Order: sequence, then structure tokens, then C-alpha cells
Amino acid sequence: MPAWTRWLLKGLTWAFGLALAGVAAALMVAAIALAVAYPNLPEISGLMDYRPKLPLRVYSADNVLIGEYGEERRKFVPIRNIPKVVQHAVLAIEDARFYQHSGVDYIGVLRAGLRNFGEARSQGASTITMQVARNFYLSTEKTFTRKIYEILLALKIESLLTKDQILELYMNQIYLGQRAYGFAAAAETYFGKELDELTVAEAAMLAGLPKAPSAYNPIVNPRRAATRQRYIISRMLEHGFITKEQHDAALAEKLTYRRNVPPPVHAEYVAETARQLIFEQYGEEAYTRGLNVYTTIETDDQVAAYRALRAGIIDYERRQFYRGPEGYVELPKDATELDTRIAEALADYPDNDEIRAAVAIEVSPKKVVAVLQNGEDVTITGAGLKPAESGLSEKANPKVRIRPGAVIRVVQDAKGKWSITQLPEVEGALVSLDPRTGAVRALVGGFDHAKNKFNHVTQAWRQPGSSFKPFIYSAALEKGFTPATVINDAPLFFDAGTTGSQPWEPKNYDGTFDGPMSMRRALAKSKNMVSIRLLQAIGPDYGQQWVSNFGFDPARHPPYLTMALGAGSTTPLQMATAYAVFANGGLRVTPHLVTRVTDSKGNVLVDRPPKPADESARVIDARNAFVMSSLLQEVTRSGTAARAQALLKRPDLYGKTGTTNDSMDAWFAGFQPTLVGVVWIGYDTPRKLGSRETGGGLALPIWISYMAHALKGVPVQEPSPPPGVVNIGGEWFYEEFSQGAGVASLGLEDQLPVTPTEDERRSILDLFRN
Repeated sequence: MPAWTRWLLKGLTWAFGLALAGVAAALMVAAIALAVAYPNLPEISGLMDYRPKLPLRVYSADNVLIGEYGEERRKFVPIRNIPKVVQHAVLAIEDARFYQHSGVDYIGVLRAGLRNFGEARSQGASTITMQVARNFYLSTEKTFTRKIYEILLALKIESLLTKDQILELYMNQIYLGQRAYGFAAAAETYFGKELDELTVAEAAMLAGLPKAPSAYNPIVNPRRAATRQRYIISRMLEHGFITKEQHDAALAEKLTYRRNVPPPVHAEYVAETARQLIFEQYGEEAYTRGLNVYTTIETDDQVAAYRALRAGIIDYERRQFYRGPEGYVELPKDATELDTRIAEALADYPDNDEIRAAVAIEVSPKKVVAVLQNGEDVTITGAGLKPAESGLSEKANPKVRIRPGAVIRVVQDAKGKWSITQLPEVEGALVSLDPRTGAVRALVGGFDHAKNKFNHVTQAWRQPGSSFKPFIYSAALEKGFTPATVINDAPLFFDAGTTGSQPWEPKNYDGTFDGPMSMRRALAKSKNMVSIRLLQAIGPDYGQQWVSNFGFDPARHPPYLTMALGAGSTTPLQMATAYAVFANGGLRVTPHLVTRVTDSKGNVLVDRPPKPADESARVIDARNAFVMSSLLQEVTRSGTAARAQALLKRPDLYGKTGTTNDSMDAWFAGFQPTLVGVVWIGYDTPRKLGSRETGGGLALPIWISYMAHALKGVPVQEPSPPPGVVNIGGEWFYEEFSQGAGVASLGLEDQLPVTPTEDERRSILDLFRN
């Protein structure tokens, strides 16, 4: 035997031995994993009793469905009623060997492994049973551990359920886009048909959705969806599910889609709040009795609030530093594979409403070309590149650099121009209510409910800053102060005993002091020194007691002078309720969300429409509310919120901006006599919004945008003066504090800092030069 033959045989023997050792090691690892993981698998008894239960449905005041909750929210169809053509379309593309394997398709795994060899991207090998395991019990993270659990769960499911039961679960559970779960719901959503009315072409189109509902949505991505549909039709022929004639007819069929699907109202936070209220009353039965819950929310107002808040936050995000792409995609060299690769990659980066995900395919400092989830190319130039300028520099940090394959976010303006942006880290809230009844008109608890379910309207306890000052002014009116009282805006210094903590030298926002001014002007200009002097004069204990009239918790507003600057804590909903007291003439209303509850047969279980508050709800004198409204009107006319009246072009607007210390929170709280609205912007973990960011610059524009819609067609209404107030020289007074009987001035003995003259400044500079 030649020497080279012996060496060849030895090499093959060693290779075979190594392979056997590898297989043995793999089997040992699998055995250990099985022994450790199998006992920890979740119980799957729920799958064996998977019956449709009547869900809890939440509606707006105008009968639009805004939320649905229950153990089964799909349109459940038993497997015997699902047409074979639909079943076969799914099997052809998702798991053709479904009825042959035992939950894990080892042949498919081997095939996928061979395909992956030498390729940059992976080929999946999940069976339908594995997908059921994943959808019901596992997270979406892509880790080796999760894949092991997925396989073990699949084996467990196959040991307890029949193939038909598993396929039934899958076809009723899987998400297919457009808020449709299961193929019956998808048939209605996309085609307006029942399952048994679907053609081969339509069934194939729906079967293409599970892989990536956004990427293959035929309504928004028709070209890409059609490509996948044609592939599925060919697979159906290949596996003998359809004839050649059916194949050709399906390819030739022109599909018609149902396009009159109403856009989402985006009232997720409202629906969740209503769900919590109903659950408190009915417990777990709330999800099975078919309860219908009707709320006070007006859909038009809700949509306007949602859009206004998001636009304001996106505008703020444009001014922040660029944090870099969300990921990178290895682009194929073959151009014919590019669209498919981008579609699959962007399935992991769903669009966030108007903030779209895209993959950059051409990048330079002056132009970026990117592909959206629907396959559309967008070109970004000029000002649209500015938010990501640092990521386009050749010297950019690799982690933030935009290069071909980068997954970026883009947004289109009203003129159709695209800009690079990023998903915001900052949060916000907007709530509005009718001050006459407490009925909530709109409630947006955050930027995106899917990303952050924390309801900032009801749960975010934050410092209100200067938006709290009106309640201190209100207290001062009861102690003899008037809008004409002259108060000194001069420096103050307090030792530790006065503030409750440490020595304190407060400043105005702009760092300057304007000296004596009227109380009206001081609130309009949001002068901190004036608010502190007022609280010092009336006493912090009295101020703490007074603000409780508006619904504030005294424990959250300690009786120290810092309370004058809004150093306590409140929620946007509590602020809206408090401002409603000014708006309605002194009555405290309770926020009202749920008006009616019916069961599945239409029987009324709860009927509680909002009613106007009466005198029993009075917490402050009507005179106080009237004079305070006059002061708050000045803020929107000539003060820090002057843009409100200027842009909305109506005088019946009242409110106050708020910016906390170091610009951690930005507020605007305001009203028109029929509507109160409060906007808050800030980070969940408090940090500076930016040295130039204020309530007037951040929150007020959002409020104005919302009110422009909500007050359209509402006539101008200004309150009539109640008994006990008089107007003297154009200013309002309590009768008993008119004609000089009230407090005339405060703090005039305090001196302003001496400002050097021009000659003195030059002399000081000469000293330093010498």
C-alpha cells in the first residue's frame, strides 16, 4: 500500500473519531440540558383547555373600540372549520413536514445548518410546534438558552396534544399584523372575508405574514408581499397541496384588500386604566364575562392629544446628541437578495408609528439613502442629516457611526422631507378633562405604550416647579394680598432652619432681579423671589393647608419655603384636577373615566354619566377663583405663556408654565372654561432636559397644538365677576381689600444687587490688567 494511501486512511480515521467524539459530546450536553431544564419547563395545561372566552372590551364615548382584554382575544375557529387550503398554505411555508416530525424537525435543522455554513445570516428551522411554544411561553430574545427551552417545550407539547390540536392553536394564536391575531381575524382584516371564502391566492398571502407581519403586510408592502406570496404558491404546488391549474390561477389572480380599516385611536393608556378599574370590581371574571366598558374619552380629542405629545417629544429629540444606529445588518453582495435581507432584518425593528425603521444602503456626510420596511427608498439630505451629524463624520466613534447596513430611524415632515431621528429616551404625558364634570377627554400616559406601560398621567410623581405657584398666590389672596400689591424681586438668603435642610440662596431662572413689581406682573414673569416672599408672609403652614383644598396631599408638600417653587410632588392628573378648581369657579371635581358597563347581552350593570359639580363641592371662594383666573390670563397674554393667546387667537386662555430646578421637569398647566389640559415632559430617571429647556419651550407648544383642535368651534367664554369683587383702575380686588385696605407692598426694604456703571467696569478691568 503506498505511503500516501496509509496517511489518507489515518487522516480519515482521525476525522471520523473526532466526529464521533463531537457527536458524543453533543449528546452528553443535550442529556445534561434535558435533565436540568425539563423539570423547570412551564405547565402547559392552559393549552389543553384553550377555549375562547368573552373578552373585556373598552370603548370611547363615541363607541370606538380602544382596548380588548381577556384570556382569549382572538376570533377562535376550531381546526375542523379551517379550510384545507388555508392549512396547506401555512404548512407549505412554515412546516411542510409538520405531520411527520415529533415537534423538532431534525432534517430541517440539518438543512438549515448546511445553509448557514459560510453564510453571514442564519436560516431558521422552527417548526410550528416550536413556534407555539415560543408564542405562548417564551420571550422573543434570540439566545441559545431560549432555543433549548423552545425545543424541550415543543417535545412536551407533542407528547400531550395531537397534531390537529397544535395546528389549531397556532392558527388561532399567531400575530398577523394590523392588530389581527389568528387567520380568521386576518381574513376579516385584510380581505373582509370569512376563512371559508378565501381563495388559494388569498390564503397564500396570509400565510406569508407570520415570518414578519410588518415586512410582508400586503397593504403597506405590496411588492414584497407579492413576492413572498408567489413563492408560497409554488411551495404549495411542490408539496402537492394544489394542482398546476390552481397554481396558475392563483398567480394570475388580482387581490383586492379591505382598506377602510379605521386608524388606531392610540388610547392604550386609557384602556389600561379602565381595565384596572373594572378588575378591582369584578376580579378575574372581568376577562370572561364579555363586559363592555364605555369611557368619557372623545376619539378626536384623544388622537389630537397623542399626535401633539409625540410631535413635541420628537422635536425635542432632534436637539439631542445622536446615540447611534440601533443595529447593523450584513448586506448581501447579490443585489437580488438585498430587499429580502432588509425585510427580514427590519422585522426585529418595528416602526414606531411615524418614526420609521430603515437600513442605510448609501452613506456620505451629505446624503444618506435608506430602505424602509415597505421596501421604499428614501433619500435624506441637508437639514435632515443634522440630528445625526456626529454619526456621519469620518472620525465618528464606531458605535455611533452610520455606515451601509446601519439600522436607523427616520421621520417625514408635513412637506414630505425625511430626517434622521432616534427613538426618544425622554417621556411625557398629556391629560385633559372637563372642569365642570371631571370627565376625562384625553389621556396620553407616555410616548409609546408598547415601549413603556408606566402611565405618567396617573403614576409619575414629579416636582411641579413654577406651575405650582398659582396655588401659593391663591392662598395669599385670602391674607389681604391683591394683584396690585407691589412685591420686591430682590435677592434672598435663608439659613438651614428656614428651609428644613441646608442654607439656601434661591435665584430667578434668568439669574437677574427686576426689583419692585405688582403681584400680577410677578406671576406673569414667574419671579421666584416674589413667590418665596409671599409664602414667607402668609406662613408655610397656612400655604400647606391651603393647597390641600385643590386635592394636593399635604405630606407631599412639606411646609418649607421651597414649596413656593413647587418642590413637592404631584401627578399630571392631580394638577389637572387642581387647575379645574380655578376653571369652574372654585369647585373640586373628581376625574371621571368610566360612564357605563354592560354585559355580553347588553344588560346595564353600571350607569354613571358625569354630572356637573354643585355647591357641595366648593373648596375655595368664587372670588378667589375669579381673581386667580385673571392673573393666569395675564400669563397667557403677556407672560411666559404669551404664545398661547398669540397662536390660538382667543383671550379665554389661562395657565402657568413650570420648569423645575436644573430643568429636570417641564410643565404647562392651563385651561379654557370648558377644558383643562396639563402637559409634562421629563426623564423617568430624573436628569437635566437641557440648560435652555423650559416649560414654555417644551410643554406649552404641545398644549397649544392640542387645544387648537379641542377648542375648534368652541365660543369664547370669559367668567363673569362674582359678588364681592370690584374693579378699580383696571384691576380686580376683594371688596374688603380695596381702597388701600389690603397689603400694599412686601419686601421693599430689601436691596437689589448694585450694578456697576460703565466707568466702574472699565476701572475694574484696568485693575486686573495692571
